[in-house]
Amino acid sequence: MYYGITDLTTFILGTIFIVLLPGPNSLYVMTVASRWGIAAGYRGAAGIFVGDTVLMVLSATGVASLLHTTPALFNLFKYAGAAYLVWLGIGLLRAARASWQRHDEQTTPRWDAAHPFRTALVISLMNPKAILFFVSFFIQFVAPSYPYPGLSFLILGCIVQVCSALYLSALIFGGTRLAETFRRRQRLAASATGGVGVLFIGFGIKLASATLR
Repeated sequence: MYYGITDLTTFILGTIFIVLLPGPNSLYVMTVASRWGIAAGYRGAAGIFVGDTVLMVLSATGVASLLHTTPALFNLFKYAGAAYLVWLGIGLLRAARASWQRHDEQTTPRWDAAHPFRTALVISLMNPKAILFFVSFFIQFVAPSYPYPGLSFLILGCIVQVCSALYLSALIFGGTRLAETFRRRQRLAASATGGVGVLFIGFGIKLASATLR
């Protein structure tokens, strides 16, 4: 046992696998980076880091368990988060349509370029399933008998953030390379943007149908 962590190797492997699963957070960061560059991508990534940190703190202090014991609160977060993801998806579809019709990048609505940090933060926080994931995942690896559980959660949280930072960095730099192709092929960029919009709407619908179990 390492600082109250019961199985560090399993936790690291599980974290890597979970981080690599596609989701709205990583997809949003890659989209921002491909359209507005590395700096915008990292502003979005910073929003995810902050959002995940808040969720981990809530999980460690037991506050997040209220979602599991209060169905009405869970549903409130669920539908609000789903509506936000669908709204983002519709915005991307509109941007794709404008880009396809006019062949002019400047006419594309910059709804997500102005505040990538804020948008990514909201996406991260308004996902009750993510909160429940942190609750169930972290508790498994912290020994109840360890006198300093806060230290255990801190170490686990740092591991999650490091894995997330490495993965998001790869997406950001990969996205900027795609940007070169998109600048030469405007309709390809419009199609990709529309595809991401459809995925966001799909994420929203999936979240709206989520249950506590």
